Amino acid sequence: MAGIMAQTTISQGTRIRRVVVVGGGTAGWLTAAVLARALPTLLEIRLVESESIGVVGVGEATIPQIRNINTFLGIDEDAMLRATQGTFKLGIEFNDWLRPGHSYLHAFGEVGLPLGPLPFQHYWLRSREVAGTPPLAAYSLNTAAARARRMTRMERIGTSPMAGLKYAFHFDAACFGRMLRGYAEQRGVKRIEGRITDVVLRAEDGFIEAVRLEGGERIEGDFFVDCSGFQGLLIGALGSELEDWRAWLPCDRALAVPSESTRPMRPYTQSNARPAGWQWRIPLQHRTGNGHVYASEFMSEDEATSILLGTLEGKALAEPRLLRFAAGVRRRPWVRNCVAIGLAAGFLEPLESTAIHLVQSGVSRLLSLFPDRDFDDAVIESYNRKVREEYTQVRDFLVLHYRATERRDTPFWRHCASLPAPEALTHKLAMFDATGQVFRENEELFTEQSWLQVMVGQGILPSRYHPVADELSAKDLADFLGSIRKLIQGALERMPSHERFIAEHCAAEEFRA
Repeated sequence: MAGIMAQTTISQGTRIRRVVVVGGGTAGWLTAAVLARALPTLLEIRLVESESIGVVGVGEATIPQIRNINTFLGIDEDAMLRATQGTFKLGIEFNDWLRPGHSYLHAFGEVGLPLGPLPFQHYWLRSREVAGTPPLAAYSLNTAAARARRMTRMERIGTSPMAGLKYAFHFDAACFGRMLRGYAEQRGVKRIEGRITDVVLRAEDGFIEAVRLEGGERIEGDFFVDCSGFQGLLIGALGSELEDWRAWLPCDRALAVPSESTRPMRPYTQSNARPAGWQWRIPLQHRTGNGHVYASEFMSEDEATSILLGTLEGKALAEPRLLRFAAGVRRRPWVRNCVAIGLAAGFLEPLESTAIHLVQSGVSRLLSLFPDRDFDDAVIESYNRKVREEYTQVRDFLVLHYRATERRDTPFWRHCASLPAPEALTHKLAMFDATGQVFRENEELFTEQSWLQVMVGQGILPSRYHPVADELSAKDLADFLGSIRKLIQGALERMPSHERFIAEHCAAEEFRA
């Protein structure tokens, strides 16, 4: 008993008490909110930000995992959507990526149903031998609802084994950050206004002792979280460099501009390929978010601005704002007593709406490995390895979009066709070609269904399917596939429109269905 008590005393004596979060926005306030929710009595959390610096604020599209963090924080979904002018997102439509005029949807949720030991795609691949077979998208409820611009909350389709709609959100990122700030401050997080001029390191071990503000004030802490965006004020001071991934992802600029809302609102994000990159379109209740991601090596800012403004669906509400970035991740996102989260840890263009998820994932991983003041090397190494693994897996998924294309119509697209393939992506594509299977590594973010839809959407089909699929008679195969399409059609007919659903559940004051 004495030994146990001694261990407990040592553990409590080395606990972290003071956490300093540097930077606001979604990354900073989400970090503060999660830590305040998880450790309400143990931590003193202070967040330092400067109103004069502002935030990037273009992360307006999300993926379904965001619902997990809302649940953890106890945030009411409809209230959040009202506060952020939010809409629902069922997937991402990719236009002109394979070739001009071609379109496909990377939808959330299931595609078809497995039968026996086999995933659905093997039966669909076999069915393609018959002329007139429906496309893969015909077996996705999310795709059907997105195309019809409908929305509802549905866990399953009736009593069938088929899952219902899987969804995420579009929202105003600035409003979301303010909502998280209110949540965190209500739980004791103290906000400090100020611009950081110096990072003070301890002479004996190089740990961060404090940050110094313009007026000379020192903010001391046991543990520092760097959410300072591209600057990486703290993590950079500790010598952790960004590993540059532009060899795989050549885009390095983005122009963002809001425009007037148009109706009917799509319950999905659009990604429209352009001569030297792509353009996003995100529908909110009060406006549409737009952006043009491009490679400065192949296009000037003036030309990129002209393309963006010339393809808006509504009147521009501001001047386009330019963001410069380099794709990549910190070689060590956690160094000594500082961890970088969000843009300070790395950046991957928002092609698959992963920015906010990577913040969420970083915070969740930090919470699961929350250290004491000894900052065990094994804990830090585990965190860094998992973060880099996740960023690398997301990177490979993005590279797939650029490399698997028939486009050769501009220098940019010819360059993309010659991009080197990351080793893991090469292996995944080779296995898909040889087996018709999608092999998911180490609980990677994107599911087998996501990889399947993007590979097929980008024109990649395997050389064969599993022979077990041939054990089904032609009639049984047709009945099986037809029953799935019938389930989807029946569910679709019972759904209200996207706008009606918002009006009934989560409309902001200005919204009119």
